[in-house]
Amino acid sequence: MNSFAKDRPLRLTLKTGSLVFGLSAVLLLIAPSIFLSLLGLPGGAELDWSMRMIGITLVALAGNMFSVAHFGSDYAVRFSARVMQVSAGGLGLLTLLIPVALTWFTVAYAIVGFGFSTAYTWFLLSKNKP
Repeated sequence: MNSFAKDRPLRLTLKTGSLVFGLSAVLLLIAPSIFLSLLGLPGGAELDWSMRMIGITLVALAGNMFSVAHFGSDYAVRFSARVMQVSAGGLGLLTLLIPVALTWFTVAYAIVGFGFSTAYTWFLLSKNKP
């Protein structure tokens, strides 16, 4: 079995995560006030600017996730998956700790983060051993 087949679930999870982050990045860049509103946070020039900064950072993250998933070695894929395992779980937790009343979007966004963290955990633990 070649290594790309062995790590295919991790590669697919990284690519799917890059798509989710990429879509979030686009929304943050072009309409940060909508994202803030969905989270139940008040908008404003300062917070909109901050969301755009996060958006451009997510563009870089999404691109790197896709690149590693598509071109990376087994080691790079597993390393990135471990980083994203912790980051996605942290994103879910931080989303639930938002300092305003939870909205449907906040809960859904947290579930997405926890879902990705769970997927990374599952595939890292159940991958085929050589």
